[in-house]
Amino acid sequence: MSNIDETSPSREVALFVTCLVDLFRPTVGFASIKLLEDAGCQVHVPVRQTCCGQPAWNSGDRKDTLDIAKQVIEAFEKYEYVVAPSGSCAGMLKIHYPELFRDIPEWNQRSVQFSSKVFELTSFLTEILGVTEVKAKLNSKVTYHDACAGLRELNISGQPRQLLESVEGLSLHEMDDSEVCCGFGGTFAVKYSEISNSIVTEKTANIEKVTPDLLLAGDLGCLLNMAGKLKYQGSKIEVRHVAEVLADMCDGKPIAGRG
Repeated sequence: MSNIDETSPSREVALFVTCLVDLFRPTVGFASIKLLEDAGCQVHVPVRQTCCGQPAWNSGDRKDTLDIAKQVIEAFEKYEYVVAPSGSCAGMLKIHYPELFRDIPEWNQRSVQFSSKVFELTSFLTEILGVTEVKAKLNSKVTYHDACAGLRELNISGQPRQLLESVEGLSLHEMDDSEVCCGFGGTFAVKYSEISNSIVTEKTANIEKVTPDLLLAGDLGCLLNMAGKLKYQGSKIEVRHVAEVLADMCDGKPIAGRG
């Protein structure tokens, strides 16, 4: 599965589950744990965790964001690594927490130290643990959407594709403009619903051109948005989080319940 030295001590990893995974797709959390444990990690799921604070941050609510961020840091800072199956949430923890606490002396260094431990799931597997392949099978033609935050803040692009190449039976076909936004953007989809719908309509058109069996991505917000649009359009394309495929956990219903 990797070139890890199996005699080395296991990594202590805390899983930041994310709100959307907890509420809408717990399977992604279980898949993430399986991938990390298969790679030799000891995985913890702190019960005190809650939202990363991104919705409040994006809406200009700095006070509530600060309160949320403090709780997250307190819940996770004792662990060696913090891993999230979401480039968006990982980006908030890694990039924006130090910005948030920049002018608060008693929290500034603490937030910087915390952020240095944070990684998106596929990036952690490939770049930190040295995982080069997974033991999974899926006879399916798939296409992959690059979520905005993961791509632009954390450079998540090649990592999930590298791991998908090792899935037996899987055939990856790139869509046009895979790096273009799906239109979700968290609170953007609520504030500017007509623009959001226009963007996701273009996205699903590019997805359909590939004629895949399955659409994958690493952020559940994007996946829920695209799955909802595809379902509304009557598409038969199934939608899943990349962790579910990599962990060989595709027995359950796809996102939006098709199949």
